[in-house]
Amino acid sequence: MDPTRDFRHGRSEPRLRKLIGMSRMAAQLLGGVFATLACLAPAVPVVVMHSRGEWTTAIPVGWWLACYAVFFVALVVAMWLAEIVSHRLRSAAFAVQVVAAPVLVLTAPGFGWTAILLVFNAALSAALVRARVAAALIAANTAVVAASALPSSSALEIAMGSMLYLVLQAAAYLGLLAMLREGESRLRLSEANVRLRAAAALLAESSRAQERLRIARELHDLIGHQLTVLALELEVASHQAEGEAAESVGRARAVTRSLLADVRGTVGEMRGGDRRLGEALESVVADLPEPSVHLRVDEAAVVDEARTAALIRCSQEVITNAIRHSHAANLWIEVAAEGDALVFEARDDGVGAAEVVLGNGLRGIAERVEALGGTVDFRGRDGFRVRAEVPAG
Repeated sequence: MDPTRDFRHGRSEPRLRKLIGMSRMAAQLLGGVFATLACLAPAVPVVVMHSRGEWTTAIPVGWWLACYAVFFVALVVAMWLAEIVSHRLRSAAFAVQVVAAPVLVLTAPGFGWTAILLVFNAALSAALVRARVAAALIAANTAVVAASALPSSSALEIAMGSMLYLVLQAAAYLGLLAMLREGESRLRLSEANVRLRAAAALLAESSRAQERLRIARELHDLIGHQLTVLALELEVASHQAEGEAAESVGRARAVTRSLLADVRGTVGEMRGGDRRLGEALESVVADLPEPSVHLRVDEAAVVDEARTAALIRCSQEVITNAIRHSHAANLWIEVAAEGDALVFEARDDGVGAAEVVLGNGLRGIAERVEALGGTVDFRGRDGFRVRAEVPAG
């Protein structure tokens, strides 16, 4: 039999939540793919019409395509590599987009499709700049649309086209802003849910510990004392009894000593830890839509209240880190007994970090482990990893 318990979410509601989360991620990924294809689309007719001699750009088409390639690379960095590159690099890529898109539109006068590139800039501004800057960008993009239509359009056509792209930019900006705020709200809700469940688990563990201590005291003070008195009385009786009565008293003394030893052993166990650590940790990770937490707890791990509280808090912090920083899809948590040590290991499949910087949460893990006389190690390559060892309680 496997000495560890693998806790999995068997209820339908958590599965439904995970499916909804996966569907949402798939929809966002598909939307990003179509958006990228839409960004590539305007370049195709430009090349085709130029090759036929039907239309040309205001600058050499090779330069125009080079500018388009620069814009597209910057878009990929700002949109697809957001979780990998630094915020500074992403902002620099967005700045390149802001400059390149108007150049492409103004050097391709009369070709209305290129103006769609300005809509991409307006949408991404929701994630990278403040609202005032985004409003100024949308206004400038609208002016670019109007300027690109000046040579061959009437005032009415210019006004209608400008208004159309103004509405498209505002819709793209507000749509992405709403999606980002929804994502932030989900993250905050998940973090609050983890903190709430951890607090509930700690409260339940504290209540169980107090109840165990109360029962242990009752056993020790009542049954233990009475058995001790009975053992003493039987000791006196054994010196006074003779024959068959002495044998009966001897057997009674043996039974009394055995009962007293059992009571003392039970009291000792109740004053120590129990084997419900897995249930406490499972209550923390249950119903969490993302990341998917895979929990394994060694059934041989018997811990006291202090270690249980520390492990619950450590689990809370690694889950919060996976949600807030790693953006992981899966998180593995394992608690095992190795000799005289209790080992806590956690790893995720998130972005990780070349150098781990301890924030308040990770510093809290280190302080809790060190307070129990243990050691902790953090690693950020190939996802984020935590390994902590404390003396078994």
